[in-house]
Formats: sequence, structure tokens, C-alpha cells
Amino acid sequence: MSQQSPSDEAQRPIPPAWRHTFREIVSALVAADYRLEAQIAGVEPVSIETATQIRDYLRDYGATLVELPEATWESSVCIWTGSHGDVIVDLWTQEEGRSDLVLHAQVVETQSDISVTVHLVYVP
Repeated sequence: MSQQSPSDEAQRPIPPAWRHTFREIVSALVAADYRLEAQIAGVEPVSIETATQIRDYLRDYGATLVELPEATWESSVCIWTGSHGDVIVDLWTQEEGRSDLVLHAQVVETQSDISVTVHLVYVP
């Protein structure tokens, strides 16, 4: 992604190399680990405030979050801004399949991997 020029700011699929990390993030959320205390490699800690917002939003949404199926990559997107990727991952629930919920995060490529900051789970 970092080889793109600033004029390449368009929605693109989430790079396959990043997908495992996002699967782990959603797995933690499914397990009610909203602070991501399971220490996923490359993922920044989530603040208490953000974790509370995510927990409350999922509770208020009223459906049961499930692990990401392969189909999520067909609609989830990344917009490269030149310095980072803004990522929107479509979330799935037991009751609905693909839901209206999304996970918003920011990805910065490092020399050896990526650094992910989770911003929120919400309905856009």
C-alpha cells in the first residue's frame, strides 16, 4: 500500500496481509475483550473510553457479533491517505449475517509489519 501515490486515495480491498489482524480484533470483540487485552501483535491498546463506547454500541445494537466470514473481504475497504490506511470492516451478527455495524481502524505500515489503532464500532 505504501507505494501508492497520494492521488491513489480510493477505496480498495483490505490487503490480504492485514486480514489476519482484523480477524483477531473481531475475535477479541466477540469474546467481549473490548480493550483488546489479549495483546494482538501490531494492535495498539484501546482506551477505556473507546472500549466502553464499543461495548455500549454493540449492546444497544441488540444482535450477537460473530467471527468474520471470508465474505467480509468482498465489502470491507481501505482508503490509503499517503500516511496511513483508513479501514472499514463490515461486521457480521448471528441474527443478520452481514450487519449494518462496521469496525473503523487506522493502519500505519512500519518497517516490519503494521500498527493498527481501533477507533470505533458503529453504524455509519
